[in-house]
Amino acid sequence: MSHPFPLSSFKIGSAAQIATIRSLGKQRVRWSPDKSDQAAIESIAPPSAQAEAEPVAVAPAAPAETPEAAARRLRREALAAQRASLQLCEHQFAEAARACRLATELVITKPQEAREQAEALAQAFVDKMIGQQEMCIRLLTDGAGDKASLHAVNVAVISLLMGKTFGLSAAEMVDLGVGAMLHDIGKIELPERVRHREEHFTPAENQFYQEHVSHGVTLAKKMSLKPGATLVIAQHHEHADGSGFPLKLNSDRMTTAARIVSLVNRYDNMCNPHVPSRALTPHEALSLLFAQGKNRYDTAILGAFIKMMGVYPPGSVVQLTDDRYAIVTSVNSARPLKPRVMVHETRVPRDEALLLHLESDPRLGIRRSLKPQQLPPESMEYLSPRLRVAYFFEPDAALLEATP
Repeated sequence: MSHPFPLSSFKIGSAAQIATIRSLGKQRVRWSPDKSDQAAIESIAPPSAQAEAEPVAVAPAAPAETPEAAARRLRREALAAQRASLQLCEHQFAEAARACRLATELVITKPQEAREQAEALAQAFVDKMIGQQEMCIRLLTDGAGDKASLHAVNVAVISLLMGKTFGLSAAEMVDLGVGAMLHDIGKIELPERVRHREEHFTPAENQFYQEHVSHGVTLAKKMSLKPGATLVIAQHHEHADGSGFPLKLNSDRMTTAARIVSLVNRYDNMCNPHVPSRALTPHEALSLLFAQGKNRYDTAILGAFIKMMGVYPPGSVVQLTDDRYAIVTSVNSARPLKPRVMVHETRVPRDEALLLHLESDPRLGIRRSLKPQQLPPESMEYLSPRLRVAYFFEPDAALLEATP
């Protein structure tokens, strides 16, 4: 999304355009020789047969690589691949957050353009997910940007992964993505002091807060959102047992997309509350949802969510069965019990730490989850638990297989 080119085909005309393409983090770009200038093709054509036939000096054979040198080389290559993968995810998340913020800023003055922006971003997410057999949910470093956009993108990413799990069609997925991104859009009509519900709210303040749902539906209609997306906005605070608001609908009267967003929205608010000191670890949030939310949330959706996120979702601080401390960095939704973790290894500098795939060592597992405050000081500094939990996704094949 963050480039000046059309979404279809275009002709590259300058070095500046090439630099822009490179900055997007794309590994491959498709080009069409039959639509390119002949001079450009000749400039990148392979050398002639005569040139290829010229004798070439043969360099002496390099000495055989020692096992120690090979291990160091593989470690360097693995570390570079790990950093590149994380940087790409973070670039795409930041780009999505900017696009989401732009769409939100246009809602009042240019509602139709806001809808187009939101639909384009949701479609981009769906295009990345469709066709991928196994996806990983990846923990990102502390992201920059406003909290509202980060929350919106977090909810959209996890909700769409849930939608993929339930086999929603491409059109349903786009509606789910748009509704998830814009679920709190009605809050722009509220004063700042009542945009985040607090326990000390008076009945009047609580009523004021709940009105953000009706404001959101009104704005959705001005934007001409599709019914599926509008219903997500209308129902994202309803609960399966009828205890939600504003209409106290039960599960049978909620759409599948709304039931998904209702759960994911609550999870992200528990991990990333308005007051950071009240944040739960991802493992704590998941445990609380399981213990207290069996009636509040659709049983099938809650079960699928726990399976997808894993017992220890990305961002969880854990102690392994060999007593080392680690932070969960990614979970494959198809193999949630074997996440990847970054381990505090005293022999390895933090900037060279590799991800350990627990599936590669059946003898190693997670013993328990911890609060960050329970970590020894040196492990706290090494692992640097995130102040805010941000997630993105990538194909499983893109993640690194590492050994301890």
